[in-house]
Amino acid sequence: MSIENIKTVAVLGAGTMGNGIAHVFARSGFRVILRDVEQRFLDRALETIGKNLEREIKKGKVAEADRAAILGRVKMVTEMTALAEADFAVEAVPESLEIKTRVLCEADSALRPGVILASNTSSISITALAALTSRPERFVGMHFMNPVPVMQLVEVIRGLQTSDETFATTIALCQRLEKKPVAVNDAPGFVSNRVLLPMINEAIFAVMEGVATPESVDAVMKMGMNHPMGPLELADFIGLDVCLDILEVLYKGFGDPKYRACPLLRKYVAAGWLGRKSGKGFYQYDR
Repeated sequence: MSIENIKTVAVLGAGTMGNGIAHVFARSGFRVILRDVEQRFLDRALETIGKNLEREIKKGKVAEADRAAILGRVKMVTEMTALAEADFAVEAVPESLEIKTRVLCEADSALRPGVILASNTSSISITALAALTSRPERFVGMHFMNPVPVMQLVEVIRGLQTSDETFATTIALCQRLEKKPVAVNDAPGFVSNRVLLPMINEAIFAVMEGVATPESVDAVMKMGMNHPMGPLELADFIGLDVCLDILEVLYKGFGDPKYRACPLLRKYVAAGWLGRKSGKGFYQYDR
């Protein structure tokens, strides 16, 4: 399907990434079908989109007069059958192969045959996910960065089966969203997390081994390396469980001990200290 024919986009999953993806599509004039398993998740997503729009209005990035139209483009659904109306679909459920397998297979059955299905996975093989569907040549990776309404980068990942037309359409779609797509081939962690997660993991080892406190590790990276956030602040922002999941994918995919997750990270996740979303990680947060 060409970019000109894409009018309605389905987003599967209304969590942090899903509602952000729905936001940028609606802001760019697309009708959005936002699907999740329970209405309460959808209600929370709509509230978040509204708050993020309010921030954009205050910063002059969105006109106040456009608010109602943007929100009006987002249709909330719990039934997968609603995807029959979609011209493009993006999966944005948690970074679990089991969950993604179930959702992608259901979405594949609900979508029309010619529709491209993209995954927002941050580490799982696009080639492997594509093989689960009946449309492997129309399957692609579309890895947005968090927070989606703010961050420009989208890693566009070509699986082994991804057609040139699918890849070109996805690149063009990113540009319509005023994002900066970067072409990446399929490999564990792609580029972003293959480079980022070992740094975060090493920062956690430095804390575990008593080299420095989390505050000191982050200060070194912010003041010395000009990073906007320290690696441990960023880990808390991403979610320590997500960091662990990505490291597991890297370790399994490459079989290299340099990707072995730090025992302290495993301990924090086991304790339920997941970062911002749980109220405690390497730092304490108001929930």
